[in-house]
Amino acid sequence: MSDAIDLTVMYAMHGALRRELAQLDRVTTAADRDPVRVLATAAGWTLFKQALRAHHAAEDGALWPSLRQNLAGSPKDLALLEVMEAEHAALAPVIQAIDELLTEPGADPLRLGQLTDALTRGLAGHLKHEEDTAFPLIRRTLTAEEWAHFSQVHAQHIGKDAPLLLPWLLDGADKPTMTRLLAQLPAHAYAACAARWIPAYTALDRWSPGTTA
Repeated sequence: MSDAIDLTVMYAMHGALRRELAQLDRVTTAADRDPVRVLATAAGWTLFKQALRAHHAAEDGALWPSLRQNLAGSPKDLALLEVMEAEHAALAPVIQAIDELLTEPGADPLRLGQLTDALTRGLAGHLKHEEDTAFPLIRRTLTAEEWAHFSQVHAQHIGKDAPLLLPWLLDGADKPTMTRLLAQLPAHAYAACAARWIPAYTALDRWSPGTTA
């Protein structure tokens, strides 16, 4: 079934999330900026959370259930899916703790650094684990119809945030990846992305304080 499964969007999303984790590290270790103020007011943190939330919601709602149904006779593979879901669930409290800290007067930058380090370790580890173990399972197990359903659900979760999240996803992608992703868009979305969404995103200094997404 591997010929029917194109994981371009998955690899692109993982690449974009890793790119933003690197930005988080730069923000929280910069000597010339207050990391609390940056994360509290920068569009980059909001976009990162929106993208991660949409991606994981689509996986939890449409990808893992399809795999679980197809793997009913394979306890080892089913256990892997439970681990994938547990790794998703472990990230949510860390993000919540960061957001709560950002609302505190006089929030401690050191504590913020500790939390973002925990987020980076957890998410980076999950992305690699998923690529090494779940991606081969997806290729081996899912039908083209099941993959198309997941792709549709993924697009629905991005939904109204597409004008920013699509350029965000494409940021730094190589030409083959950009071509494949843009080719999947309806004609009107492709035109809007090229004419308005990408220029607006390019002009957004998303990791500067005081920006909005």
